[in-house]
Amino acid sequence: MADEPPPLFDDEKETVQKEEEDDDLFGPSSTEKQDEPKPVEPEADDPFKDVGEEVSLDDPPEESKPEPEKEEPEAEPEPEPESKSEPEPEPEPEPAAIAPASDVVIQPAATKTKEEVEEEEGGDKFELEIMVTEPQKKGDGIKAFVAYKVTTRTTIPIFKRPEFSVWRRFSDFLGLHEKLNGKHTHGGVIVPPAPEKSVIGMTQVKVSKEEASIDFIEKRRASLERYLNRTAAHPTLQQDPDFRDFLERDELPRATSTSAVSGAGVKRLFNMVTDTVSKMTTKMSESDQWFEDKQQQIDSLDQQLKKLHSSVETLVLHRKDLSLATASFAKSAATLGNAEEHTGLSRALAQLAEVEEKIDQLHQDQANTDFYVLSELLKDYIGLISSIRDVFREREKAYHKWQDAQVNLTKKREQEVKFQSAGKPDKVAQVKQEIKEWEHKVETGQEDFEKISKTIRKEIERFEKNRVRDFRSVIIKYLETIMESQQQVIKYWEGFLPEAKAIA
Repeated sequence: MADEPPPLFDDEKETVQKEEEDDDLFGPSSTEKQDEPKPVEPEADDPFKDVGEEVSLDDPPEESKPEPEKEEPEAEPEPEPESKSEPEPEPEPEPAAIAPASDVVIQPAATKTKEEVEEEEGGDKFELEIMVTEPQKKGDGIKAFVAYKVTTRTTIPIFKRPEFSVWRRFSDFLGLHEKLNGKHTHGGVIVPPAPEKSVIGMTQVKVSKEEASIDFIEKRRASLERYLNRTAAHPTLQQDPDFRDFLERDELPRATSTSAVSGAGVKRLFNMVTDTVSKMTTKMSESDQWFEDKQQQIDSLDQQLKKLHSSVETLVLHRKDLSLATASFAKSAATLGNAEEHTGLSRALAQLAEVEEKIDQLHQDQANTDFYVLSELLKDYIGLISSIRDVFREREKAYHKWQDAQVNLTKKREQEVKFQSAGKPDKVAQVKQEIKEWEHKVETGQEDFEKISKTIRKEIERFEKNRVRDFRSVIIKYLETIMESQQQVIKYWEGFLPEAKAIA
């Protein structure tokens, strides 16, 4: 009985030790328990540690730390980061440091794209749709003219109302183009060209009342609508006060400089001849290879578009001739069917005439598609290339103006040296004042040249993007109409085939 208490005491020690060991699930010795508080401190400082993870007591010395660094790419996808991956509190903040760095790299790219969108497609954030409809002939004889209803629907806040309509005549469109061209072309902005005047077409409208004038008016209406929408799509021209007045104001001042035989028309022709001669005699020593390459590309594109436009116009004429021939054949087949005594053959010929009439309508529709969809697009871009050449000439003018100022500045400095050597202080003071003026002109000329060069670069990039987009959509639409037309022709002939086989 005297020996029983010691074992009980030992059991109590064992139970205490077991309870203490149960508190430490991972540490096998009491010496390692003393190191527990050390790894707990980085856990509080580490914001990336999961709340449910426990700190391992197997905190290896410095020898084992490089090993987890090598095993990081393999240890990241594994789901067991408890024991040997615990030394990763130091490398784990690295992804956090990399993430903001990558964000910093992405942000400038995002801001650049936003700036490009604001510069190139600033007007695309809002809707601006313009329709030219309801052409009406007003007046009689030589004083007659055609007025068009211009309807605008927009969400741009600078306009007073979301939808409004005004009446405009053709001279108003030409007057708008003259104003926009005078204000923006010298700055390097590509102003879309206005539709061309047609003395023959307007003479038919004023004198005759035939359907030929109706066809001319419809073609002009479509060209005016394209002109306004192309102008409205430009972020700079869209904000122009004259353009807004053209769309909103009920009455506009009469445009007096748009007549082809007026003094202003003769002056425009003289300026064009003068610019052409000056371009041939004075060549710009181009130092920017980009502009030289672009000018060559524009010249080549102009030639190709003109050839394609000529071919499409020939195609339109052939389709119209085919339509007339098909209509004539349909009438002849119908006449022959009426004169035929054989019932089955007569019915087949009548059915053939009906099919040919339907195909005649398809040829007419396809000819209109060739003209309005493809031919007019090519014509618009030929006109835009002419506007691009205008801004290139304006850049050459800015360059020559800058160089002329530089030459005059050099001459004035030479005069200053001569007057100083001749002992003429009065003239030296006067020349110094002139030198300051020419220095200012040189600085201004250089700034204008660099500014217009920068603007032209942006305008050409915008032109290229729009050209690819427009041609893509037009070609797809053109091919779809051709496929639909051919499918309809097949359908008509398949319907006629049983009637032809029924002839006994």
